[in-house]
Amino acid sequence: MGNITQYLAMGFEVATSPYNLLIALLGSFFGTVIGLLPGLGPINGVAMLIPIAFALQMPPESALILLAAVYVGTEYGGRIASILINVPGDAAAVMTTLDGYPLTKKGLANVALSLSAWASFLGSMLAFFGIVIFAPLLANWALAFGPAEYFALMVFAFCCLTGLLGADPIKGLIAALLGLLISTIGVDSNSGLYRFTFDLPNLADGLSFIVVVIALFAVSEMLQLLENSLTGAKITYPQSERKLFNLQELKFTLPATLRSAVTGFGLGVLPGAGASVASALTYANEKKIAAKDPNSCFGEGDLRGLAAPEAANNAAATGSFIPMLTLGVPGSGTTAVMMGALTLYNITPGPVLFEQQPALVWGFIASLFVANIILVILNIPLVRYFSKVLSLPVWLLVPLVISISFIGVYAINATTFDLVAISLLGLVGYFLRKVNIPMAPLILGVVLGNLMEQNLRRALSMTNGDLSILIESGISKGFWIAAIAVLGVPLLLKLKRKFKSNN
Repeated sequence: MGNITQYLAMGFEVATSPYNLLIALLGSFFGTVIGLLPGLGPINGVAMLIPIAFALQMPPESALILLAAVYVGTEYGGRIASILINVPGDAAAVMTTLDGYPLTKKGLANVALSLSAWASFLGSMLAFFGIVIFAPLLANWALAFGPAEYFALMVFAFCCLTGLLGADPIKGLIAALLGLLISTIGVDSNSGLYRFTFDLPNLADGLSFIVVVIALFAVSEMLQLLENSLTGAKITYPQSERKLFNLQELKFTLPATLRSAVTGFGLGVLPGAGASVASALTYANEKKIAAKDPNSCFGEGDLRGLAAPEAANNAAATGSFIPMLTLGVPGSGTTAVMMGALTLYNITPGPVLFEQQPALVWGFIASLFVANIILVILNIPLVRYFSKVLSLPVWLLVPLVISISFIGVYAINATTFDLVAISLLGLVGYFLRKVNIPMAPLILGVVLGNLMEQNLRRALSMTNGDLSILIESGISKGFWIAAIAVLGVPLLLKLKRKFKSNN
């Protein structure tokens, strides 16, 4: 522990130099802005800054601090549009829409924005201390996850989706299956066959996840808003006198926030699991825990349903730096981009990096703490200004959001096909909303479907199709047992209650 304290002190000396503090401040602000713009997300935010950092000839530690601040900032910013206009800034913020937007419609936009910023802060800070204390141990744990373990984890995640199917499970199941179908579009990586591409070369790589998210949330939501406006429905959001959450709300959400932060951090350490999986699992978990509470209103504006995914996705984002720093393996798409930035400076992440360049590594770790302090100071006072978007008239809000969404999607691949796809999928999403099919299971089907298929194929290719590999390890068995319990226990309890009532 003494060595850790010494290294951390050295890291804070690097991170708190005036130049690096300014870099962290600019990166945090830029990241927040990128996060709240639909479609851009952390990968694009970080990618846009790499050439700037290199062109300005920043020292490697300063460049890494800038990119880290942008990354963490986008996780903070992604919640803003989710809460205010039901449009997730990135994939990890999808779950935030489920209770964040209903809170806005109740006139609690300021409370939701400030509480989510606090939950994001707690999640990130817990992950920071996790990196400092457990990085080597957790890196070894992450190595124990092979394709079979990841497949079992994804199956467990899908089983947890039963809590997100809504009041009509059939429609929720249809949505999840639609998501799985979308995830299979493109060239089969094993056989090379084209699946559901309809001879369109642009579909060879499948539909971009950003295209699907923005179409089904941003475009369809704006179409519904426009319809309500044209039919004469009065679109107003109740204004609240309160600017921030209170102590009672903080105490009410604290257990869910801490539980979700721990879970999110654990999943963030696993390369490829990602913040979107963490936010989905923790939301479903908290919904099940709150099922016994008669005042639970998940999906209708429950503060726990807002705090849990925000704590989880920020903890996962911060935790994803562990495999990058200790193993040289990217924990997420964004950390993969950051590893690419390090190669520009002839730096190779991995165990040797801690010995060869401790100032760089510990300066970067300390900057995560500094960036989170900056972000919570920036975000909570700005709540009142963020919420002003609700006062925009529909004739201005709809084209503004649609324009930003299209620009964000076009910026990824610069193809008109993506613009056509987002338009058509937006119409599909609008009609799905009209028949009350939930969007969250569909989006999660897209995310988890691809991960499930790839890991199942890798696992089976290792054993020439022998299915026993899926249940060989203790980790796999644990996830299979947990998945069965998630599905079976509620059913058994329901049968037990029915048996008691009949007797």
